[in-house]
Amino acid sequence: MAKERRQEEPKPKPIEEIRQEIAHTRDRLARDLTGVRYELDFPLKLRKSFQRHSGIWISAATLLGTLFTMRPSGRTKTLRLKAGKSGQAKKGEEQKKGLMTAGLLMGGLRLAATLLRPVVVAFLTKKVRGYAGDKSVR
Repeated sequence: MAKERRQEEPKPKPIEEIRQEIAHTRDRLARDLTGVRYELDFPLKLRKSFQRHSGIWISAATLLGTLFTMRPSGRTKTLRLKAGKSGQAKKGEEQKKGLMTAGLLMGGLRLAATLLRPVVVAFLTKKVRGYAGDKSVR
């Protein structure tokens, strides 16, 4: 009854036209990629910004440095000792004495090592030469 209509197939484009479209698409893609690279180059943007507005950058850095140096430190602690607890004070003094003794001992050992080093080196050199001499005789 009803005739089936055939849909017309689009005419194929000539090869030269397709090649031209591909070339234009490549050019557009290359330009877009170059633009994206430029937008994502943050070191370049910072350098240019510093060159253009160096006074603002220097004053901001100075202001930040001043703020960081003037801020209150959170590390300070206030120690309150009660007069009745002398045991803790004695313990602290004992620790100080122990540290002082350890420091003096380390200093003395270092001085002794410095003074005895030439003697030890000469002794070891003599022993090593003795072993080398014994092996060559055998």
